[in-house]
Amino acid sequence: MYLIAGSGLAGSVLAERIASVLKKEVLVVERRDHIGGNVYDYKDSEGIFIHKYGPHAFHTNDESVWAYLSRFTEWYPYFHRVRAIVDGIEIPLPFNLNALYMVFPPGLASRLETKLVDTFGYNVKIPILKLKEFGDKDLQFLSGYIYEKVFLGYTLKQWGLTPENLYPSVTARVPVYISRDDRYFQDRYQGIPENGYTSLIERMLDNPLIRVELNTDFRDVKDSVKFEKLIYTGCIDEFFDFRFGELSYRSLDFSLKSYDTEFFQPVAQVNYPENHDYTRITEYKHFLDTRSERTTVAYEYPQAYERGGNDPYYPIPNDENSALYAKYSEEARKLHNVVFIGRLAEYKYYNMDQIVARALRTFEELR
Repeated sequence: MYLIAGSGLAGSVLAERIASVLKKEVLVVERRDHIGGNVYDYKDSEGIFIHKYGPHAFHTNDESVWAYLSRFTEWYPYFHRVRAIVDGIEIPLPFNLNALYMVFPPGLASRLETKLVDTFGYNVKIPILKLKEFGDKDLQFLSGYIYEKVFLGYTLKQWGLTPENLYPSVTARVPVYISRDDRYFQDRYQGIPENGYTSLIERMLDNPLIRVELNTDFRDVKDSVKFEKLIYTGCIDEFFDFRFGELSYRSLDFSLKSYDTEFFQPVAQVNYPENHDYTRITEYKHFLDTRSERTTVAYEYPQAYERGGNDPYYPIPNDENSALYAKYSEEARKLHNVVFIGRLAEYKYYNMDQIVARALRTFEELR
């Protein structure tokens, strides 16, 4: 039997593969009172699917990942579009050529567009910190504006750090996009599970060889259950009882509000890099184009993670945490009957498609 700690995407994919292909029994234990990890969603009184732990818009260029997940769901076609309020003006994110003409006079915007296209080409994404390195006066002006107005305030709220104190892999997630494409992602496959993410996970785990126990910590069962291998998706420092100290994570708090209006905002997500304590407002009915007279939105407030007080959402990739994680990773390699996988267990910022791909590769290694 396999013991899996956590019923998020990583744990559920591995449970499904082990039961379906290896025909082995699987016990999935989940601390929370529901399956699905942070992709868990549910319908509210208006019939709107609420993503309890923040917005999840699926996108991937990996055909094998899309094909695998499509076994368990039909997809509603959806292209994620994000806006940001900058100087009181609503602009598209990532900051693109359309945004230039929204925030600058036409003559200046045209000159900046020409300079960007001549320097980098068209349909190219440039990390903001890379753009800041160019000595050209116009590009220095533009990069300074975008850095101050779009990146700095949001990053300080989201991470509690300046962009320079995070690894480039984080700041590169929201680049400057030299294009007029207003979509947030350009991946080949994009959509939302037609009946929600929870339904997708339920179908994955719907196998007589899979047993799920909610409100259960793996520590409560690991000594009473005989297992061939443990697959662990929780915080790696917690697994080792914080032997080398605690890794840093960011947490989130969501304030849900319903309004007596059909729509609250024009797109699912509007970011607020300035002026407010919250980073973004998500209006969930946009995802599946739900029709209702009222709407529900979530105000999202980043906060420091406090063990026992809130949930860890994001690892904080910087030199200090990487050095500490390396110690735990070395200990993990000594345990031949334990597999560590996922954002928390590998201390890595995975997208949804990346963690599915990682789980499928891990299964092949287990075989």
